[in-house]
Amino acid sequence: MVQQSVIGQPKEALDTPALLVDLDILEGNIARMARTIVREAGVHWRPHIKGIKTPALAHLLLEAGALGLTCAKLGEAEVMATAGIRDLLIANQLVGAQKIARLVNLRRHADVAVAVDSMENAEALDRAACAKGVELRVVIEVDVGMQRAGVAPGEATVSLAHQIAACPGLRFAGLMTWESPALRVKDHGERQQLIASLLGQLTATAQQCRGAGLPVEIVSCGGTGTYWLSAFHPGITEIQAGGGVFNDVVYRQTLGLDHPYALTILSTTTSRPTPTRIICDAGKKTMSGDSALPEPLGLPPVQSLTLSAEHGKLELAAPSSAPRLGDKIEFVPGCVDTTVVLHDELYGIRKGIVETIWPLLARGRLQ
Repeated sequence: MVQQSVIGQPKEALDTPALLVDLDILEGNIARMARTIVREAGVHWRPHIKGIKTPALAHLLLEAGALGLTCAKLGEAEVMATAGIRDLLIANQLVGAQKIARLVNLRRHADVAVAVDSMENAEALDRAACAKGVELRVVIEVDVGMQRAGVAPGEATVSLAHQIAACPGLRFAGLMTWESPALRVKDHGERQQLIASLLGQLTATAQQCRGAGLPVEIVSCGGTGTYWLSAFHPGITEIQAGGGVFNDVVYRQTLGLDHPYALTILSTTTSRPTPTRIICDAGKKTMSGDSALPEPLGLPPVQSLTLSAEHGKLELAAPSSAPRLGDKIEFVPGCVDTTVVLHDELYGIRKGIVETIWPLLARGRLQ
């Protein structure tokens, strides 16, 4: 339930668990990403909203210079279109008559594009678009090493692009990839070299398409763990990084993102059974620990953190009387994407005071 009465109150007045965002830090991270991508690299920014989930924040990204949005799910795109956002890319394949019918109906209300990696899927999209009387933008997902979905770079992609361009209900708009193998490389120089190699396959394929008479408007890539390098690769037209506006433990500690943390989870100390043990009301249903454990803030040195369904258990390295029963504890999420989806509202905090409440309207939109 939205706690409207707490607007204007200190964040400690919130009932817990609660998902918070520091608005000053958020705005700084947005400005930093926009500056790097749009002004310094000179490419478009189409931030991914799979970990953001709220049209209110999406509009802030657009005001900062984003071209449009990237969505993981059709349901997310429907929410963003309802909020008046028109330029949308669904960076996954939509398969099946029900989803495709929703997609072509959405096309009446937004300039939505979708990724494909097979002619079978493209033909289904084409039939539906023609029946609805709309033209649907498609981009080909190119697999440069992630080994998930996608078409091999080079001739296989060019061949599929030719077939798509011949479909009357489709408009071949370009290519996209995710250079995720670079995330495993810790050394900055080596990561930069690998990104150049991976994206070189994408941009070379784009040139092959152009050489074959196929216009390529979009050459899209770049997640939060690579954007500050990928944006400067010659031939890239847009970057999809979005989660960096929040940041999390994985982004900072594993991927080297040096943005300050904007997103936190507020919890309450519900038990102090021993001088070294703290129990709080934030467990797996509040903050995920799948990619990395959340990071508690403002506590004495913590020896371990374990999460059960409803509880967080912290063991301190040495006995301490703090925090006391009822005291609040904040955690940085281990992973933004799998934490935000556990909440219905995001509480915007400025200088410790609740300023706004954003409903996470795209939460649970898995279809």
